[in-house]
Amino acid sequence: MAGALSGIRIIEFAGIGPGPFCAMMLADHGAEVIRVDRPGARLDPRDALSRNRRSVVLDMKTPGGVAAARALCAQADALIEGFRPGVMERLGLGPDVLLAANPRLVYGRMTGWGQYGPLAQAAGHDINYIALSGVLHTIGRAGERPVPPVNYVGDFGGGAMMLAFGLLAGLLAVKSGAGGQVIDAAMTDGSALLAGMSWHMLAAGINRDAHGQNLLDGAAPFYDTYECADGKWISVGAIEPQFYARLRAAAGVTDDADFDAQHDRAQWPALKAKLAAIFGQKSREAWCAVMEGTDICFAPVLSMHEAPAHPHNAARETFITVGGALQPAPAPRFSGTPAPVPRPAPEPGADNAALLGNPAG
Repeated sequence: MAGALSGIRIIEFAGIGPGPFCAMMLADHGAEVIRVDRPGARLDPRDALSRNRRSVVLDMKTPGGVAAARALCAQADALIEGFRPGVMERLGLGPDVLLAANPRLVYGRMTGWGQYGPLAQAAGHDINYIALSGVLHTIGRAGERPVPPVNYVGDFGGGAMMLAFGLLAGLLAVKSGAGGQVIDAAMTDGSALLAGMSWHMLAAGINRDAHGQNLLDGAAPFYDTYECADGKWISVGAIEPQFYARLRAAAGVTDDADFDAQHDRAQWPALKAKLAAIFGQKSREAWCAVMEGTDICFAPVLSMHEAPAHPHNAARETFITVGGALQPAPAPRFSGTPAPVPRPAPEPGADNAALLGNPAG
């Protein structure tokens, strides 16, 4: 099977983090993604973010390298670049130049701060972008410092996936008769959008403008993680009344009147302490035997070593081996055009001869 995006050609100017993740998503589903690497580049075949690519090595400091890049873009449907604003223009590969040669090109730009604004030229990382958008303020325990959620929210959710959506929307517009255009994907914008529900809950008076005090941030006793007797952890998310009732039954607190006022925030610390004491009496395996697969809304907190072996993940082949290492499988699943079997990251420059007629790049 060729994948849902078969026939689409995308030029990826090699970068780090969100750009490669975006390219991986598109390549996973059949797009031909040609990665433009620098001389001396090295790729790890175990790296999921670099899989399913073709690769050319070009020296963008030479006229020949720029000319070759322009030629590739002239025959492409879309482009991904993640440099600071102005870098591609200085190389002679800005959108004005490339869209003039290829009016149907969808030009994707991945940055933290965006293409304009007071911070556009400043350096930054995921933690800074989600701090500025207000998202980092919402994550953490009450009375403690905000906690960075690795780089999932800025780089990948608010950045790479937003750019992937933008590129596909742009490609659909071209298919409907529109011209090519520039997609300005900023992680500040994208992470702010991911928090859309939190903005509504704040406006509606449901949430407080603080972390660790709200329904979904670990303050509620029925929506949190708990340590078990063996030092391992479980998660519960029993928000709805019927699920909450099942949690009470499993924990043996059905007759404890303190648990009747589920949404009384003043009672949450005391109720959480009670549940923590209860869950701390048995191992994680013992609690899984009682609660996993029920309507409590429960799951064990698995380590990255444990997750691939869980029966549910194994049945769905959520993790696969590529390049000698376990990686997450392509997602989502397509019934008619399933994703092809992933290929490991290529050797940089492996496709120079085939794509450029120039083995040396």
